[in-house]
Amino acid sequence: MTTEIGTRIDIVSDAICPWCYIGRRQLERALATLADEGLHFSVHWNPFQLNPDMPKEGRDRAAYRAWKFGGAERAAAADLRVTQAAESVGLVFRADLMLRTPNTLDAHRLVWFAGQKGPALLHGTQDTLMRTIFAAYFTEGRDIGDHAVLADCAGEAGLDREEAAQFLAGDLAAREMLVADQAAREAGVNGVPSFFLDGYSLFSGAMPAEAMADAFRKANTILRQRAAA
Repeated sequence: MTTEIGTRIDIVSDAICPWCYIGRRQLERALATLADEGLHFSVHWNPFQLNPDMPKEGRDRAAYRAWKFGGAERAAAADLRVTQAAESVGLVFRADLMLRTPNTLDAHRLVWFAGQKGPALLHGTQDTLMRTIFAAYFTEGRDIGDHAVLADCAGEAGLDREEAAQFLAGDLAAREMLVADQAAREAGVNGVPSFFLDGYSLFSGAMPAEAMADAFRKANTILRQRAAA
């Protein structure tokens, strides 16, 4: 079996997007299938802010979502839909524990920081931190806009907690994250998660693992045929 290494998957995502967490689980399953076929990919997480105007300190989640969805009942129904979708892939969402809707710029900065520390792979340093931040918010209800919480997530993901805390205390990469967010929008991203293969936009949304694997398989074949032509 031929092993193909180096094809790049870019995921445009936000740390408070439930479908991004679900999409990551589906990606995990899809890449396991493709690895059995000898196809291996690097995985890179890229920033997008669903609420770019969110104050630095965030907002009360219940009040904010009632405003956003047009009432508390509609917000609760949306939470129920994503909770059930999460359960279908083995994830636990606890909307009752989520008290704040955070500004996610610092979370994106920290994910960028992690990307400088290890290989860009599923279960690599950056991806592990992304998964840890997702779990902190959706399962544990922690405020991922808080620097102490983010530093704890870094430590849980295998990074040096104090180094992460020092990084968060500054503003390194803040401008770069805003530029990358804008670049994603200019590339046509208007919803997350959005997936790219070697720079080519493939699909958006938390597609089932089988459909993801098929999309990456077909796109990989097309890109390699073009390269060989």
